[in-house]
Amino acid sequence: MITLDSPITELLGIGETNSKNLNKLGIKAVSDLLFYFPYKHLDFSVFSAIKDIRAEQVITVRGTIKTIATRFSFRSRTSLCEAIISDDTGSLKVMWFNQPYIKNYLKAGDEVLLSGKATFYKHLQLSNPIYEKVSDDTTHTGRIVPVYHLTENVYNKTIRTLIKKHLHLADSVVDDIPKPVLTSCKLLPLNQAIRQIHFPESEEALQRAKLRISFNDGFIQQLAVQKRKHELASSIAPNIKPDVELVKKFLASLPFTLTAGQKQAAWQIMQDMEGPVPMNRLLEGDVGSGKTLVAILSALAAMKQNFQVTLLAPTEILAKQHYQTITKLLYDNKTFRTLNKKHSALVTNNYRIIDGEVVGKKEVSSEISKGKIHFAIGTHALLYGQSFKNLGLIIIDEQHRFGVEQRATLLKQQEKAERVPHLLSMTATPIPRTLALALYDDLQTSILKQVPSGRKPIITKVVTEDGRAKIYEFIKKEIRAGRQAFIITPRVEDSETSTTKSVKAEFKRLSEDIFPKFKLGLLYGKMKGSEKEKTMEAFNNKQLDILVATSVIEIGIDVPNATAMIIEGAQNFGLAQLHQLRGRVGRGPQQSYCFLFSDSSDEGTLARLNNFASSNDGFKLAEMDLEQRGFGDLFGQTQTGFQYKFSRFMSLKALQLAKQGAKLLIDDDPTLKKYPVLKKKAEFLAENIHFE
Repeated sequence: MITLDSPITELLGIGETNSKNLNKLGIKAVSDLLFYFPYKHLDFSVFSAIKDIRAEQVITVRGTIKTIATRFSFRSRTSLCEAIISDDTGSLKVMWFNQPYIKNYLKAGDEVLLSGKATFYKHLQLSNPIYEKVSDDTTHTGRIVPVYHLTENVYNKTIRTLIKKHLHLADSVVDDIPKPVLTSCKLLPLNQAIRQIHFPESEEALQRAKLRISFNDGFIQQLAVQKRKHELASSIAPNIKPDVELVKKFLASLPFTLTAGQKQAAWQIMQDMEGPVPMNRLLEGDVGSGKTLVAILSALAAMKQNFQVTLLAPTEILAKQHYQTITKLLYDNKTFRTLNKKHSALVTNNYRIIDGEVVGKKEVSSEISKGKIHFAIGTHALLYGQSFKNLGLIIIDEQHRFGVEQRATLLKQQEKAERVPHLLSMTATPIPRTLALALYDDLQTSILKQVPSGRKPIITKVVTEDGRAKIYEFIKKEIRAGRQAFIITPRVEDSETSTTKSVKAEFKRLSEDIFPKFKLGLLYGKMKGSEKEKTMEAFNNKQLDILVATSVIEIGIDVPNATAMIIEGAQNFGLAQLHQLRGRVGRGPQQSYCFLFSDSSDEGTLARLNNFASSNDGFKLAEMDLEQRGFGDLFGQTQTGFQYKFSRFMSLKALQLAKQGAKLLIDDDPTLKKYPVLKKKAEFLAENIHFE
C-alpha cells in the first residue's frame, strides 16, 4: 500500500535510474512528490478554433487527426512526425521533431488536444506542441497546466503523471494550523490547496492555493515574532537615561553636523532606551545616510552608565569597517575624552582585537564576560560561546541578513539575564512600509532619507553595447585623475546556458585587453576571508585602480575615492540591489557615475532599468521593485533571514494573514501550551537563525 512515507522506488514505473534522477530534485518519498510544487502554470484551458489561429499565438486547439506519418532524413539525421488535424472550422498542419514514438501513441481518427505556439513558414503550423488524447480528465493540456523545475532525463509529463496518480494522498497530509485560524483567515484546507496548486480548476482556485501554501510558509515565522513580542512586552529593560551634555560634547567634536533625520532618529532611540519596555527599533537609512553615527550616539548613553554594547555585522569586512569608524570617532578623538577608560573589541572568525591590539580568543572572551569590554563589534562569531556581564544595547547592522532572534541568543549568554537588552536594528536596504509591517511587526521604525551635505547625486545611465568603448575610455580618464572604479558582474563562473559575463572571465579580459596599464583586483563571495581582506585593503589604500567583483560588495564597502561603476547584466538584479551596488560610489565629494549594461532586448526590462537610472531615492525604488517583481522575487530567504521554502508564492496578503493568525493564537495562548507542535516549530525557528 502506497502512503506518504513510501519511497518513490515503490511507485510503478520508477526504476533505479528514474529514482536517482528524481532524488536530484529532492523527491525521495511520495510526500516530497506532493510538495514538489510547480514554479509556474500555463493556461491551456481556452480553446481556439482553427480558423481563428494567428502566427505567434500560444494556443490550445481541439481536433481530430486526419493523417499522421513519420519520416526520417538521413541527410540531417532527424525524424519528423507530421499530422493534419481538423475541427469544424478548418485544418492545421502539426509537426514534431525527433519524436518518432508519437506515431505509436496517436492514430488517425483520434480526437486530441494540442497546446503550443503557432508559427508561419509557407503556411500556418504548430511545431512540437504538447499533445494529449481527449478524455474526461486531462493532465497535460486543455486546462491550467503545472510546469516544474527539471533535471536531466526528468520531464514535465513524467512529474505531472506521477503527481496526479497519487494526488489523493493529499488527504493524508496533517494540517498543523488550528481551525479557528483557518476560519478567521478564510483559507483553504491544506489538502485542497495541494490539489489546486498542482492541477487548478480555475485561476481563482490557483490563487487561493498559492495563498494557503505561502500562509503556511510564513505562519511559523510570524508565530515566533508574535510570541517574542508578547514576551518583550512583559520584560524588564535596562533603564538608560539620555545624557544630553555628553551628546552635545560628542557632536561638537565632529567636523560635520547631523542631518535633521539623524537628530530625530537619535532622539527616538534615546527615548525608547529610557522606557520600561525593551526597545525594538529598526533604523532604515538610504545608502550613505549616516546610520552608523546614530548607532554610536545610542551607544554613548549605554556605556556612560556602564552597560555593554555589541554591534553585529553580517560580514567580516563590514565588522572591521565599523570597528575602524567607532575607534576613530570615539577612542581616537582627542577632543572627546569621556570614554577613554571604556574598552573596545573586534571579534570575527579571523580577528580578535582589543583597543587596536591583536589578542587571543580566550583573552577577548574573558574580557567581554568580565564586563571590561564596553563596545564589542563583530560578526555572528560574537553570538556563540560568548557571555556578557551587563549587556544593555544590541545593534544589528543589515538586520535583514540575520534572523529575528539574535537578542534572545545573546540574552541567554548573559550572567544576569533578568533584564532584556535594548535592540537597534539597521538596514541600508529600504523596505516598503507595507512589507516592513508584515515582516517585522515587533519593530518600531526610524527612517533616514537625507544624506550628509557635500555628496552629489550619482549620475546613472543605461548604456547599449555600442557605447561600451566610450565608457571604458571614461573609466580610464577617471583613474588618470586619481579616482577608482568598480566593475560588477552577477556570475562567478562561466555558464553554457547563460550569456551573462562571469567575474573571473571579465577580470582576465579586462586585465589583459581593456585596462592593461592599470591595476585590477578580483573579489567574489567564495574567496577565502584572508584573500577578500587583502584585496579590499589594497583597494582602500589605492593600490588597485579597479575592483572587479560580484554583488559581494553590496554592503560594507566604503571607498570615497571610487567614483565610477559598471554593472554588467544589470537585468539580473532587482532595483533595490542595484541601488545598494550603486551606493558603493558617490561616498565622497566628487561627482560619481553608474553605468548599466544589459543584453536584454525586452522592453519591460529596459524600462525598469531606465526608471532606476532616473531616481536616487532608495525608498521609491523599493516600492517600485515590490510592485514589479512581487514579494517572492524581491525577498527570498537569503535576503530576509526567514527561510521561506516556497518564496515564489509569497505575497504581502499571505504575510498579513499569517500575522493575523499568529496574533489570534498568541492572544489566546501566549505560551502556546495548547499547541505543542506549533510551539516546538516556533522555538526551533527562533533557535536556528539563518545566516548568509
